[in-house]
Amino acid sequence: MEAARLHLVDGTYELFRAHYAKRPDHRDPSGADRKATVGVVSSLLALLHEADEAVTHLAVAFDNPIRSFRNDLFDGYKTDEGVPPELHAQFDAVEEGVRALGVTVWSMREHEADDGLATGARRFADQVGQVRILTPDKDLAQCLRGDRVVQIDRRQKKLTDEATFRAVRGYAPASVPDFLALTGDTADGIPGLAGFGEKSAAMLLGAYPHLEDIPDSVTAWTVRPRRAEELAATLAAHREEALLYRRLATLVDTVPLRETLDELRFRGVPREAFESWCTKVGTTSLRTAPRRWADGAPGPTVTAGGTP
Repeated sequence: MEAARLHLVDGTYELFRAHYAKRPDHRDPSGADRKATVGVVSSLLALLHEADEAVTHLAVAFDNPIRSFRNDLFDGYKTDEGVPPELHAQFDAVEEGVRALGVTVWSMREHEADDGLATGARRFADQVGQVRILTPDKDLAQCLRGDRVVQIDRRQKKLTDEATFRAVRGYAPASVPDFLALTGDTADGIPGLAGFGEKSAAMLLGAYPHLEDIPDSVTAWTVRPRRAEELAATLAAHREEALLYRRLATLVDTVPLRETLDELRFRGVPREAFESWCTKVGTTSLRTAPRRWADGAPGPTVTAGGTP
């Protein structure tokens, strides 16, 4: 087994975060808004420079567009509706920027970025020392596996492994889709079942890992959340809907990604491609930011806490 770390980044989350961040606006020479795109590239450079993260292999997954096979299963599932046009116009541009860094991009169409991350985690977990999924999205917690596959919230500097998740949540990572089926997920348009809150769902799934395991009759329940009788009646009456919601929340870990692990290795920023991209988007501050170039030349010397 290779002593390496695979970092899997939720690019869509990073793009939205950069768009709404309190940072200066940025426009390319044509006048097009590129604030979010430049923000994502800057964020990835920071990740590559973090000694604690020690990035050796890296891939970034994007929703492009924000539609997937799940929209065919449920009309209320999330779409591109409501995405600011200036942000939507950067979906292709940000992928170009990430590729200019020499980083693999997984551009999802029929599937979602989360499916790409889940697939990468499953496929490569036994080939590296650790897979680190960089997103605060609760959906990805279903991928946690011991300390081999962990989730990182960069903004809060928080690491969650399987043991931590179980201790805090009270149920297993594998039960995350069942939890979201019961409680709903407004970000994804999953309504959930009436009356189920986080505490009641967690208590039930701690005792019964999956929806099929929960008895219809409340008299058979070994745990008693508040309003247990009402919850049991609701689940019995709407079990089919709950199973659909679980399918929506279950990540696909068999997306046909073509790259091998070696092709995900970060070998440095390709100087010509990156400098060309910097010119295209009109950024001078990032042109000299890389500390490792693919041609083997070192980047600028940076003092601790400094910036190039």
